[in-house]
Amino acid sequence: MGIAKGIGILLIVAGVLGLIYGGFTYTSDTHSAKLGPISVQVKEKQTVFVPIAVSVAGIVFGALLLLGFKRT
Repeated sequence: MGIAKGIGILLIVAGVLGLIYGGFTYTSDTHSAKLGPISVQVKEKQTVFVPIAVSVAGIVFGALLLLGFKRT
C-alpha cells in the first residue's frame, strides 16, 4: 500500500507541475572538438512540451491510486 500511495502522490505532483510549467528544457552536447590546447563544444537547448491532457491524466490517476488504496 505504501508504494501505491507514493506513486499516486508522485503522479499528482508531476501533473500539477506539468500544468504550471507546460514543459521543461534541457541542454545536450551535440559536437565537441579538441584542437591542441583549445577545446570547442556545441551545446543545444532542447525543449519538451507536456500536453495538458497528460498532466490532467496524471492528476486523475494519482488521485485514483490514493483514493483506491485508502478504502482497503
